[in-house]
Amino acid sequence: MLHHPYWRYVGITIGCLIASCSINLFLVPSHLLTGGATGIAIIFYYLCGWPIGLQTFLYNIPLLLASWRLMGHRYTVDIVIGTGIFSACLDVTRFLNAYAPVNDYMLAAIFGGVFNGIGYGLVFRMNGSTGGFDILGAIMKKYYSLGMGGVIFAFNCVLMCISAFLFGVAPAMFTLICMYMNGSVTDKVVAGFQRRKAVLIVSNRAQQIAEAILTEVGRGVTFLHGQGAFTRTEKNIVLAVVNLTQIAKIKLITHVIDPGAFMIIISANEVMGPGFTLPGVRVRHVYEEKKKQRQEGSS
Repeated sequence: MLHHPYWRYVGITIGCLIASCSINLFLVPSHLLTGGATGIAIIFYYLCGWPIGLQTFLYNIPLLLASWRLMGHRYTVDIVIGTGIFSACLDVTRFLNAYAPVNDYMLAAIFGGVFNGIGYGLVFRMNGSTGGFDILGAIMKKYYSLGMGGVIFAFNCVLMCISAFLFGVAPAMFTLICMYMNGSVTDKVVAGFQRRKAVLIVSNRAQQIAEAILTEVGRGVTFLHGQGAFTRTEKNIVLAVVNLTQIAKIKLITHVIDPGAFMIIISANEVMGPGFTLPGVRVRHVYEEKKKQRQEGSS
C-alpha cells in the first residue's frame, strides 16, 4: 500500500510543507536567503513585497519549458508537480512570518537549514523535485558534462554575491551557513539515518569465522570468491552487514579464529532486506537445525 503513487505525492507534499514552513519561520523574518529560484524570489520579496510562492512558480516556467524540450516530458512532469506544490505551500504558510521563534541570525540559519534539509530530503527521497537550479544542473550535466553539484553551487554563489551587495555581507554569510546545513541534512535524509556496517573478512579460515558469526552474532553471512593477486590463492571472503554494536564481537571472533585475517569495515548508509527493513529469520536457530540435520545424515 505504501508503494502506491498516492503515498509518493503525499510524501512530496509533506516535504514541501516542511521546507516552506522553515523558510517562513526562520529565513524570511531574519532577512536570510535560500538557494535556487526561491532565493531570487526572496530577494524581490524583500525589495518589492511580491509573494514568494507565486514568484518561485513564475521563475520556474522558463526552466520547465527548457526541461520539457531538452530533458523530455517524463523528467519534467514530476518537476511541474513538485514546483506547483512547493510554490503553493510557500504562500499558504506566509502567515508564519509573524511567529518567528528565534531572533538570532545564527540560530535562524541553523534551524532554517536543518528543517529545509528535512523537507527537501523527503522530497528527493520520494524521487521528486522542486525545480529551480536543479533543472539547470541537469541540463548542464547532459549537454556539457558538468557536475550538477558544481553548477548549482556556482549559481548559488552568484546569488550570494548579489545578496551581499544588496543587504550586506553578514546576511550573506549566515545564508551560506544555512545552505551548508541544508545540504548536509538533505544528504542524511536521502541516504537514510539507519547506519549499518558492512564487514569484509579475508581469511584462510573463512568457514570457521562465518559459522561463528552465524551462531554467536546471529547475522547472515555471504561468501564472496576471491583470489590473491600475488599468491594466486583462491579464498572465500566473508561479507556480513551488522549493527554498530555488533562490530566489537565480530572483531573478537575474527581475532580468536585467525589473528592474521584481513578485515575491512565499511559504513553502509542504508540497508534493505530481511533482518533490516523486512522480517528476518532467527539465523542462529536455523543454522543449528541445519547443522544437526547434516550430522544426522552423515551418521
